[in-house]
Amino acid sequence: MALLERLERRKEHSGLASVTEVVEEVRESMLEQYPHAVLTARDDAAQRERLREMVEQLLVSQGVKVARLNRQTLSSCVVQELVGYGPIDSLLDDHTVTEIMVNGPYEVFVEREGEIRRTSIEFNDDEQLVDLILRMVSPLGRRIDRSNPYVDARLPDGSRVNAVLPPLSTQGPILTIRRFPQRLSDLSQMVDTGTLSEEMAVFMRKAIGAKLNIVISGGTSSGKTTTLGILCQLVEPRERIICIEDSSELSIPQRHIVNLETRQPNLEGQGEVTIRQLVRNALRMRPDRLVIGEVRGEEAFDLVQAMNTGHAGSMTTVHANSAPDALKRLEGMVLTAGQRLPVDIIRQHLGAAIDIIIHQMKAQGGQRRITDLSAVRWSEEAQQCRLTCLYRDAREGWQDTADFVQADPIPDWIGRRLSHVEASFDKEEKTCI
Repeated sequence: MALLERLERRKEHSGLASVTEVVEEVRESMLEQYPHAVLTARDDAAQRERLREMVEQLLVSQGVKVARLNRQTLSSCVVQELVGYGPIDSLLDDHTVTEIMVNGPYEVFVEREGEIRRTSIEFNDDEQLVDLILRMVSPLGRRIDRSNPYVDARLPDGSRVNAVLPPLSTQGPILTIRRFPQRLSDLSQMVDTGTLSEEMAVFMRKAIGAKLNIVISGGTSSGKTTTLGILCQLVEPRERIICIEDSSELSIPQRHIVNLETRQPNLEGQGEVTIRQLVRNALRMRPDRLVIGEVRGEEAFDLVQAMNTGHAGSMTTVHANSAPDALKRLEGMVLTAGQRLPVDIIRQHLGAAIDIIIHQMKAQGGQRRITDLSAVRWSEEAQQCRLTCLYRDAREGWQDTADFVQADPIPDWIGRRLSHVEASFDKEEKTCI
């Protein structure tokens, strides 16, 4: 059926065809007539412009008109629905937006500079929003439907995507996109933005060179993954890194790195691959260092075992409110592995495995800051892990500006391991070398 004929049928039922109806029908026509052009335009800006011209030609040839819209604007709307991200396409092009939160089809919120505001953007209905979610996650090998009504994924630009469908959500489909428009790339940038001090940057560079095991803790959106990626870039290129994540986010160029990613079960509930399974397999892949994007459960046991059996310099992140809380959370995760180890043995393993905990916070203004850098050591006398705070933010991370101070002296056992590593901060070049 011709495009114009389909639109005429819509007019019979509701009068003049709306912009939404025209966009929907033109989109369907393009998918029917030019499916290959649509596929190639999704990842190519030049092909996307070519597709817009094809849509405009179709509008001219079919004589389609919509009140108050010229053909160029209408064709851009169609292309947004075909290969873009519909109503939120402009938000994804806005580098000041760090979070997009869609609470059902009629509420879209964004975060800019740490402040959340509601926008005037709306979707037509639940169906349009679900279609957008499917277009986002399907090319990434992820699945979401009624039998699996939530999903985590990562867009090609590195943005994190989480979606939840009814009946888990009572207000329609929910979509959350966390963006990293200005993700830091090295320690000097972290110093420039006030995330840490020069002394802390030098210490962290030495800690990587000395192959200390590091855990980065913090709340949601506190910058843990960014810090982990920067620390990974300090690893010597000759070392082999096995990086394991739920959805691949870490980009570590010019390094000997193998990226492994978990897999969801298929429609029959088969084929799931968990982080714990990948950690166990990674130990057979000759790693110099293990990097786990985030530990959430029983895989913590296998990571601790690896740290204690020759895989020094391993790193991970964990959600926690403080460095002491991070230790407690890891203890609980190890217990879920079902190995029936006494709690005091688990604490000894943690004290022997973890050398440094870096705790981060997100300040009220949106700045990310390292508020606590502590050394971990098992105390036979006290029969518990002892934390020695080496550096901290005297303002506890809540203010817009930090006041980094050295808290306690660096313990001898840390000093001995760092002594053979040379590092300094060049104040003129503003680089850590």
